[in-house]
Amino acid sequence: VEQPPSRYSAGCSVEVFTAKLKTHLFILHVLILWLLVFTFLLFLTLCVTVIYIPLMLFGLLGNILTILVVWLRPHMRTSTYLYLSSMAVSDLLILLLLPLDLYKLWRPRPWPLGDLACKLTMFLSECCTFCTILHITFLSLERYLAVCWPITAKTVVTRRRTRAIIGCLWLSAAVSAAPVLVMVGVEDTDKRECRCTHFAISSGLLSAMMILSNLYFLVPLCILGVVYSLIGRTLWLRPKSSRRDQSHRNTVKMLGVIVLAFVLCWLPFHRHIRTPDTHLYFLYYLSQYFNLVSSVLFYLSAAVNPLLYNLMSARYRHATLHICKSAPTFSETSVTHQLDS
Repeated sequence: VEQPPSRYSAGCSVEVFTAKLKTHLFILHVLILWLLVFTFLLFLTLCVTVIYIPLMLFGLLGNILTILVVWLRPHMRTSTYLYLSSMAVSDLLILLLLPLDLYKLWRPRPWPLGDLACKLTMFLSECCTFCTILHITFLSLERYLAVCWPITAKTVVTRRRTRAIIGCLWLSAAVSAAPVLVMVGVEDTDKRECRCTHFAISSGLLSAMMILSNLYFLVPLCILGVVYSLIGRTLWLRPKSSRRDQSHRNTVKMLGVIVLAFVLCWLPFHRHIRTPDTHLYFLYYLSQYFNLVSSVLFYLSAAVNPLLYNLMSARYRHATLHICKSAPTFSETSVTHQLDS
């Protein structure tokens, strides 16, 4: 004769059912969370892609125009514009590497170009980053000499010395970025991911490079703050008429925009590279995606430099318009080719 289930067995059944229900609800919550995170990351990636493409085109056009204006117009080959054209070359190289970053954003692995290309691209990016910072710093020092010590600037600042300084800046940036050639690579043959090597992490080379990179930001930032404060003080204390006073105010505003743009574009990037390496890949890549804003600002700095440092000058605008007007159109080129043939 079958006996009816006891209260104990019924209670156990309820507890088992409750436990299974909690487990299923937990799994459902995790799946919903992953779905929300995946949707957000996909949306963020699409937004960054939409921003990157016009930003790259705008930056390439602006920096190429800067180089052409300086080297095709003899009266633009002053020491200041030599700095600007060299900085445009650096920013141009940074923007040319943007498609690789965009590719890694959508498909971080496998890295398709091999170990050597991984090392060279990362080295070039770091070298151009250092070079741009050095150019901004030395250009600011030259402006300080021109405003605060105009007589000294006439004898010290020459084209020949400016070209020599620019060469030294590129050499210093290359030497400073040289450890990157050892730091990064493609170690895992199955994953083939371009990233920091285990040797760089274990030996402390990665930490040392982070310190150097932060110094490359903090030291120029302090120099820029002191230099532009002295420039503003000198302009403020000089005897001035109403027209000159307005010119002084415009100069101070322009210098303030330069310093502010430098801080806004570079501070998030240097905070971003300090993110520690971790083997929790979900958290690692999630932090990388959330730090995409710093990468956008990094490329924005390379793209808007022609606007901030060049387009504020009426002299540059006139030279740019002359270059654009003198450029032959497609129809003119076709007619000339037909006449020559």
